[in-house]
Amino acid sequence: MNEEIVEELENWFTNYVHKFKSGNPDWQPNIILKEEHSRRVCKEILAIGRKIGLSDEDLCLAKVIALFHDIGRFEQFARYQTFVDRNSVNHAVLGVEILKENGVLNSLDRSIRDLILRAILYHNRFALPQKETEKCLFFAKLLRDADKLDIWRVVTDYYRREDGKRNDAIELGLPDTPGISMDVYKDLIDGRMVDVTHLRNLNDFKLLQIGWIYDINFVQTFQCIQERGYLEMIRDVLPKSEKIAEIFNVLQAYMNEQIRKKSTEIPSTLVW
Repeated sequence: MNEEIVEELENWFTNYVHKFKSGNPDWQPNIILKEEHSRRVCKEILAIGRKIGLSDEDLCLAKVIALFHDIGRFEQFARYQTFVDRNSVNHAVLGVEILKENGVLNSLDRSIRDLILRAILYHNRFALPQKETEKCLFFAKLLRDADKLDIWRVVTDYYRREDGKRNDAIELGLPDTPGISMDVYKDLIDGRMVDVTHLRNLNDFKLLQIGWIYDINFVQTFQCIQERGYLEMIRDVLPKSEKIAEIFNVLQAYMNEQIRKKSTEIPSTLVW
C-alpha cells in the first residue's frame, strides 16, 4: 500500500460518487453530505494515526478504509431515499458488496483487501467481534473513532444552524417531542451505549450520540472530543433537566477518567 495506490482509489471514489450527483437534484445535498463526510473521516483517521505513530504504509491503509467506509450510503440513498439502515439496508454490508462487485480492491494483496472489507463491515456494528485479528481490530477501532469525530462535527453544526430547516436524513425521521426515554437514560447512566430500539424522539437521538463516548478507543480521540467541545454543544441543544444534567456529569467523568488512564499507559509497539 502506497500513495500511488491510494490516489487511484480516490479517483475511483470520485467517479463513483459523481454518478449519484448527476441523478435526482433533490438527492444532491445528501449525496454531497456523505461524500464530504467520507473525505473528512480520511483526515480524522490520518490525524489520529500520526499521533499514534503509524508507519506511512499503515496510514495509507487507514485512509483507504476511511475513504470507502460509507461507500454503500450512495446506493442506499438512491434506492430508498434514506440513510436509516433499519428502514432500508445495512449500508456497511452493501458497501462491501459494491467494492467486491466492482473489483475496486483487486490490485491489493488479498490479506490487505480482506482486512479493509472486514473493517468496513464492522464499522457500524453495536460492538466489534471478539474473534478477529489484532490488526483488523486496531484499524476497525481507528475507523470507528474517526467516523464518530466527524459525525459529531456534522450533527453539532446541524443542531446549531440558524435557518431552522430540518433534515430527516440526519434526524432519522424522529419526532421533535419533549422529554427523554427512561430506557435511554438508564443505558447511559449504567455506562453503556444507547440501544437504538430505545429511541422515541430527537432528544433520545442526541443522547445516543453523546453515548458514543463509551465506544471511543484512543486517548487522542478523547482529547479531540474535549478540545472541540462536542459534548457541551449537544448538551446546549437538549432540554434543561436533572436527568440530562446527571447523564452529562456521568459522561464527563467517564471521559476525564479515560484521558487520565490512557495517557499514563505505555504505548504498545505495533507489530503486525
